[in-house]
Amino acid sequence: MTGKIVLFGATGYTGGRTAEAMAARDLRPVLAGRDPARLARLAERLGGLDTARADVTDIASVRALVGRGDVLVTTVGPFAQLGGAALAAAVDAGAIYFDSTGEPPFVREVFDLQGPAAERTGAALLTAFGNDYVPGVLAGALALRAAGEAGGIPARVDVGYFITGGGKGQPFSRGTLDSLIGVATRSVYAFRDGALRTEPAGARMRTFDVNGKPLPGVTIGATEQFALPRIEPGLRTVDVYLGWFGPASGAVHATHRLTPVLEKVPALGAGVTKLARLATRRVADAPSPAVLAASTSHFVAEVFDAGGTLLARTRLVAPEAYAITADLLAWGAGRAAEHGVHGTGALDPVTAFGLDVLTTGAAEAGIVEQP
Repeated sequence: MTGKIVLFGATGYTGGRTAEAMAARDLRPVLAGRDPARLARLAERLGGLDTARADVTDIASVRALVGRGDVLVTTVGPFAQLGGAALAAAVDAGAIYFDSTGEPPFVREVFDLQGPAAERTGAALLTAFGNDYVPGVLAGALALRAAGEAGGIPARVDVGYFITGGGKGQPFSRGTLDSLIGVATRSVYAFRDGALRTEPAGARMRTFDVNGKPLPGVTIGATEQFALPRIEPGLRTVDVYLGWFGPASGAVHATHRLTPVLEKVPALGAGVTKLARLATRRVADAPSPAVLAASTSHFVAEVFDAGGTLLARTRLVAPEAYAITADLLAWGAGRAAEHGVHGTGALDPVTAFGLDVLTTGAAEAGIVEQP
């Protein structure tokens, strides 16, 4: 099978890098969006790609571009505000859907609400298919396999995301910061006692050994809480820790107690979010190229038995986050367009492609296991 690839968001930072990564793989995505002139300039630079005028926030507009078996990729966020229409259009079309979100509430919507609908229409939904959160799912799956081969009985998996190097400068795009702000004032989730539980982001904190240094991280909802219990049904706990905040992790952990207050007073939560987003208006759309070039991404997964004994540890390293996201989306879209995916509904990357195929695809994106 060979489906059409449609990409929304190519005039933005992450989407532009994704379009470049697709072109480097000799893929021919249709670049879709509301600005035909900007799309045409980008399409010409990338070898004369096709373009389509469409509104990613309008279901009918998106639906007109995709049919059964086509691949829809969107990098337009914040997804909680702007992502629903493209998702609904993909479900209705029976298409294969990828996005670049890192927003836990949107991830949960994909799995809990849209997944059952996608199973009925034959659609396949692969949300958060980038630096957030494919490397952690891969690291967790590899560690679970190693634990099983050693005869252990896994009960808990901890996954940590870290960035080292980079130096001074802006490491994130404005879109990434907008997404983080949207998450900060809402409850997310964890997988504890064998079930998904609602809790504020940052509810727990721990350190991981990263290149011989103890680095802190705070808990966040991710796709690992959905993916890893599918891979290992006996798991009781899956925690994902975000280590991007460095020494400020303790402050992030402390502020999780404010989330219930902000949710009980919606106007207060909306006001805090608005002020935070006003503060990011001075932030450039794109992160510093020098900072990105000097940074390294680290992903650590640790598997424990019911008594807390470490059974296996997997460490992955990769280039900077935006290169990972662009390359993973390009690889995933190309693979899905040519070969399809395994299953329908809301899928994790291991289920969709198989662990060995995913490992190979991740390596093409520069994500490799560290001895």
